[in-house]
Amino acid sequence: MHADDPSDQKLTKALPTTRPGDAASTERTIGRHRLPDPPRRALLGSTSVRVALATGVTCCLGLAAVATARGAEDTTRPVEPLAEAVAERAAIADERASRSLDRDAAPMRVSPSPTAKPTASPTVRKAAKKPVKPRRPRPVAGLDQTQMDNAKIIVDTGLELKMPRRALVVALATAMQESNLYNLASDVLPESADYPHQGSGSDHDSVGLFQQRPSSGWGTVAELMRPSYAARAFYTALNEIPGWQDMSLTAAAQAVQISGFPDAYAQHEERASTVAAALTA
Repeated sequence: MHADDPSDQKLTKALPTTRPGDAASTERTIGRHRLPDPPRRALLGSTSVRVALATGVTCCLGLAAVATARGAEDTTRPVEPLAEAVAERAAIADERASRSLDRDAAPMRVSPSPTAKPTASPTVRKAAKKPVKPRRPRPVAGLDQTQMDNAKIIVDTGLELKMPRRALVVALATAMQESNLYNLASDVLPESADYPHQGSGSDHDSVGLFQQRPSSGWGTVAELMRPSYAARAFYTALNEIPGWQDMSLTAAAQAVQISGFPDAYAQHEERASTVAAALTA
């Protein structure tokens, strides 16, 4: 073939696939004397890499299994009520607090003593009852209430002195004659009006139920203006008369009073007996 043949001109010499300066490289690519490629170290050949990879796979599989199980459990387990969730959180909080080393000491619980008795409620004092006034006696024998009250004082005084019924009748008849059973002051003694009284008389200085005279030694004006004192003075004087129990009412009364009208007492004996019976029944 001619050198100027166009077809020859199109054939060009093939460029080497390796660099010219690398003889070892040229020897590797041509002929049967090519050296085998150096063994490449496998990426998974390292033991540590295999362990790490196995661990990672295991974790991923475990997470996937847990997620799958939890998802399945959530679809079947009912939703816990809010109260149970709050109680669970509170229990967890208490457990954490119980593990704390710097928490405050729990307060001591003091149990009540088995012998302790409940404190008794304060005793309410009852209001003191007002003293009941004695019932006034019902008037008899034509007397009014004031006369009957005075008659009762005469009878009660005689009973205190343990005087017999006859003495009570004598005393009542005497007071009926002397004052008509009223506690009288004296116009002669202005002082007598300073004390409780139910009228006045003018027979010298005679005062009270029995018209006893202070000037004769029966007592002071103040004493004789008290019906109970005047009655006691009469009974005392009657007891000093020997045999008064066997005397007539008029004689017994006159022995005590020394009146200018000695026969006047007898007219009151029946009424006096009626009053005495009513007051001692």
